[in-house]
Amino acid sequence: MGTEERIKEIETQLGTWKYNKATEHAFGVAKAQLAKLREKQEKRLASKGGGKGFFVKRSGNATVVLLGFPSVGKSSILNTVTSAKSTVAAYAFTTLTVVPGTLEHRKAKIQILDVPGIVEGAASGRGRGKEVLAVVRGADLILMVLEAMHPEHYQVLLKEIYDVGVRLDQRQPDVRIVKKSRGGISIASTVPLKIEKSTMEAVLREFRIGNADVVVRSPLTVDQFIDAIEGSKSYIPSVVVINKIDAVDAVTRRRLTDAIKPDLCVSAETGENLDKLKDVIYTKLGLVRIFLKEAAKKADMEEPLVLKHGATIKGVCEHLHRDFVKRFRYARMWGPSAKFDGQQVRDIKRELRDGDVLELHLS
Repeated sequence: MGTEERIKEIETQLGTWKYNKATEHAFGVAKAQLAKLREKQEKRLASKGGGKGFFVKRSGNATVVLLGFPSVGKSSILNTVTSAKSTVAAYAFTTLTVVPGTLEHRKAKIQILDVPGIVEGAASGRGRGKEVLAVVRGADLILMVLEAMHPEHYQVLLKEIYDVGVRLDQRQPDVRIVKKSRGGISIASTVPLKIEKSTMEAVLREFRIGNADVVVRSPLTVDQFIDAIEGSKSYIPSVVVINKIDAVDAVTRRRLTDAIKPDLCVSAETGENLDKLKDVIYTKLGLVRIFLKEAAKKADMEEPLVLKHGATIKGVCEHLHRDFVKRFRYARMWGPSAKFDGQQVRDIKRELRDGDVLELHLS
């Protein structure tokens, strides 16, 4: 039996089982075997090549990939929210390469990439799915575009994204695995474990890890534990958009939103909600605008420094010049993070918020 057939067999088997404490061990072993088979398949496809890949130079403050089946309106959305000119036509597979555009919103410059539509089996190499999904893995946000007439595409997209090693809207599990030469497997946890230690040991042995110290610092499932062992997953936020919503009636629209729970329903044809889409993209990226000022001068409120959520004063220093961290003395702050205007802050690890004004004082 070939690798692909074995993968399908295990997937079918898992689909017939009911997950509970009694079956947890079998689930864990089967999913570990499935992960190993997918890794084997990935290596085989890589060794065969798979055609010319897509090279995309990153630009702007963040990168968003439009992902969906062919002819769902990705190119029309790109053309509307950016200045790009992606070919639009009423037939499938219009986009044959990656078409970039730039969304300028709230003084941030966000790169939007329109990639060729994918189909079921893309993660296994069907069509140019491998190349498309490789672009997806490098994104800061995945914007899934569904067609109102084909809601069944949603589950297919989720599976293809999952199978290529992308974990949507998840935090990376805090698991530390240190292999050792002897002593067996030791598992410690600072949080209540949802899976039995015996299941975790069986999963580790499927990956030929018989001696290791494991420390778990966040709640996790069997799947997340397998991901932690492999250590090759991408954790990316997503936005789900249903396009061509103007083509269905109010009852169908309500049924779609109840079933899929999209972030937004839009129409590239009529322009419905496309301005709101810009706000949704910006918010989901978690960008923060930091306005800089020099002592005794007004702040530059036209060209902010745009960083990711969680940015600190140290991050600002590193972005401006590699020597600024060593030369940092203190900063003065105005805006949402400041207790009062001009607050003096000496903690270089101080986290910043969107709209803060920062005045650096260096030695």
